[in-house]
Amino acid sequence: MRGWPIGLAAWLLLAAVASAAGFVEVWRFFVEGLHGQQLDYVAISGNSIGRTRIEGVVSNTLNGISVLSLTVATGVIGFIALARRRVALAVGAVLLIGGANLTTQLLKALIYRPDLGVDPDRVAAGNSLPSGHTTIAASVAVAFVLVLPARARPAGALVAAGFAALAGVATLSAGWHRPSDAVAALLIVGAWAALAGLFIVVAQRRHGSVEYGEPSTYMTIFLAVISLGLLAGAAAAMYVTNEVLAEAVDDLSRGRLFAAYAGGALGIAGTAGLMVASVLATAHRVVPQVVPDDDPSAPPPEREPPTVRLGGDDDATTHRLAVPPDGTDPEQTIRLN
Repeated sequence: MRGWPIGLAAWLLLAAVASAAGFVEVWRFFVEGLHGQQLDYVAISGNSIGRTRIEGVVSNTLNGISVLSLTVATGVIGFIALARRRVALAVGAVLLIGGANLTTQLLKALIYRPDLGVDPDRVAAGNSLPSGHTTIAASVAVAFVLVLPARARPAGALVAAGFAALAGVATLSAGWHRPSDAVAALLIVGAWAALAGLFIVVAQRRHGSVEYGEPSTYMTIFLAVISLGLLAGAAAAMYVTNEVLAEAVDDLSRGRLFAAYAGGALGIAGTAGLMVASVLATAHRVVPQVVPDDDPSAPPPEREPPTVRLGGDDDATTHRLAVPPDGTDPEQTIRLN
């Protein structure tokens, strides 16, 4: 019997703390800092370039993300987990979705965005970090990855990363959110995914006797490498944008504006992919392949003692014998003439 997975629990706790710390840094730099607000402003100002070509995709994506769709998706995910007889997984998936979205709404109401004179047209809108639409899409996508069977999980993770990235970029393209809003939402989902995984591990009290499936190594590496490449592109775009912050946005060329917008989109997509990759890296242990129905440490069920018949067929005396302490099954009837 394996012991409790202390290393796994520690890793999940570390992942939750790292995601929370990342969120705090994004908040401080892009909301409270002048430099971050300027970078966000240039990026969202470039969303008008080529908008007509992707307007249909953006509208369909955002219109499909609502409280109703969140409720339906949560029910479906819970049903899949229960159909697989994974109660802890069902509760953990609902905890992930509910916790992430509740946290986003609370933070959006509590965080104050100072007016530093960067984006006067959006001052009246107040704070927009983190993005609610991105949180809904990403939390549902990650929970979906967790409840899938092991064989379908790699493909599901690829779809989940793409969907979360699409939702975040769509909010930027529509002008609803700045890039940092979507990135912050993805970090919140990452933190809650780690906490939900920790809950599932702890809730499975017979974790020591489970059977782990094969890790999704190739897909995890693929998502991680692609995501790091996207984040590198985002860093390069931020460097290029940083060189023109002294100029007014109206004076920037289309190329400069597009570079800033593309950098924001790459940052969102890279964060989404890296977050899903981190979940996929431990999913085979958080959600084991086989969880026994019975506790292996429990005593064997009581059996009816065997019968001993003394006498002939017509005149027999029966006596009950105790079940052997080793749990073996003796013959149920012993006939002595």
